Amino acid sequence: MKLQVPFLQLPLLFDAAALADEIAALGEDHWRPHPQGYPGNSMLPLVAVGGDPDNEAFAGRMAATPHLASCRYLTQVMSNLGVVLGRSRLMRLSGHAEVSLHVDQGYYWTERMRVHVPIVTQPSVRFDCGGAAVNMAAGECWIFDTWRPHRVINDAEASRIHLVVDTVGGDGFWALTSRGRPHDAPRGPGWQPRRIAPGEPTQELAFESSNVPAVMTPWELNSQLSMLFADVLPNPQLGVVHQMAGQLVRTWRSLWAQFGDGVEGRDRYREVMDRFIGEVRQPAESLVLRNDLRWYGAMVIALGKSAVVDLRIPAAADEYGMSDRA
Repeated sequence: MKLQVPFLQLPLLFDAAALADEIAALGEDHWRPHPQGYPGNSMLPLVAVGGDPDNEAFAGRMAATPHLASCRYLTQVMSNLGVVLGRSRLMRLSGHAEVSLHVDQGYYWTERMRVHVPIVTQPSVRFDCGGAAVNMAAGECWIFDTWRPHRVINDAEASRIHLVVDTVGGDGFWALTSRGRPHDAPRGPGWQPRRIAPGEPTQELAFESSNVPAVMTPWELNSQLSMLFADVLPNPQLGVVHQMAGQLVRTWRSLWAQFGDGVEGRDRYREVMDRFIGEVRQPAESLVLRNDLRWYGAMVIALGKSAVVDLRIPAAADEYGMSDRA
C-alpha cells in the first residue's frame, strides 16, 4: 500500500524480551526456509489459510496456526493492532544477510499494509525504503510504503526476528496511524507510544475470510488501473494506453451487467483480459512508474492473475514472475 511517507511508527510499544522468550519456546523445528529460497531468510507461519502452517496461499479463510495459538503474548500483541488479520509470520534474517531491493506488487499488496514489530534486532540492522533508512528498535511498531523500492540489511552477527502482519486494516488500526510518527519527525514529549505489557486483556482476533474476488468488479478494475496510471511518468504512448484501458473497463462493465461474478461468464472475462494484455503490450512497453517498475509488467501482475482468479493464468503473467516477494 502507498503511504505519504516511507516509514510511519505507530504509537505502540511491546515487551520484546517477553516475545523473544515465547518464540524461543517454540523451538527451531517450526522454522522453515523462505518459500522462494532467499539466502538467510526463514519464517514461522502464524496466520495462514485454514490455520495450516504449510499453506502459503494468499487467498482463503485465514486462521491462527498452532504456533500462534500457543503464544499468549504474541496473540495479545496482534490483537492490539486493531486489524483484520491476513497472512502473518515471524520473519528471521540471519547475520550478514539481506532482503534485496524490491517492490511489493500485485493485487494482494494494493490495499494491504505490512506491520512490523521487531522482536530480536540490533542497532546496525537497516531498513531502506524510498531513499530513507531507519533502524526499527525492539518492541516498536512500524508500517512502511511497500510500493516504494525497499530492502533490509543485517550486517550484525546475530539474527533479526520481526513479527510481520499483513492486513487491510481496521478502525482501531487507522486510529493508530492517525497518531503515527513519520520516520523523520522528532521523538518529542508530545509523542509517546502506549506500552502494552504481557497479561493485559486480549481482544478476539479477527481474520480475513474474503480476500480475492472470483471476478473483479468493474469498479475495482478501474481502481487498480487508476492507481497504476497515477504513478506513470510522462510518455508519448500514455494517451493510447489510457484509451485502451478505458475500453477494457467499459467492456468489463457490460459483462458485469450480464453475468456479475457468475461462473457462466468467466470464460468471457478471461477472453477480454487476455486480449487486452496482448494488444496493449506494444504501446505500453515503454511506460515506467515512479518506483522504476514497468507499467505493463505491474499491470499484468495485478490484473492477469486476479481479475478472474479461478481460470488459467495468462502466459504474460508467468513471464513477469508472479512470485511471493514478501
